Amino acid sequence: MTSEPTHRAFIPLSIAVLTVSDTRVLADDKSGDTLAARLSQAGHRLADRDIVPDEVVSIRERVEGWIRDPAIDVIITTGGTGFTGRDVTPEAIEPLFEKRMDGFSAVFHRISYDKIGTSTLQSRATAGVAGATYIFVLPGSPGACKDAWDGILASQLDYRHRPCNFVEIMPRLDEHLRRGAAATL
Repeated sequence: MTSEPTHRAFIPLSIAVLTVSDTRVLADDKSGDTLAARLSQAGHRLADRDIVPDEVVSIRERVEGWIRDPAIDVIITTGGTGFTGRDVTPEAIEPLFEKRMDGFSAVFHRISYDKIGTSTLQSRATAGVAGATYIFVLPGSPGACKDAWDGILASQLDYRHRPCNFVEIMPRLDEHLRRGAAATL
């Protein structure tokens, strides 16, 4: 019987942050600032950061570009998850998912409920995997970004977290793609 090591080294990830807003610029993007600060404080690298308007095409093009970039491990978006006519981030990103992460939304809403009660129902936070890249779609408030990072992402994006975490399965996220390519040879 082999025993697992009791200590794992931290593995920094490259994380891109996208703010979806018709009104924000980098100078007043508090939610993007919150995410960039937290991921950097945790030891990860801010791979890229951008702001796009609440338009399906703009959101999808930016996220697809980051999915194709092998240097980006994780994409976190903030904004556009509500119910107004301009809130289209889930519609833009969910069709890109190869696998949905239904548990993310459930846990996010549980954490959010403890802070804002039933108002959490006004968010369509979601997550999934596309092109071996994790994608997390968060509401546009700094509080929601703090809750998601502190309550979920900080531990799940840390290789040292036990009993399991997203980092340890990253090398196998594209198995279905590789298996399909091998079958066509």
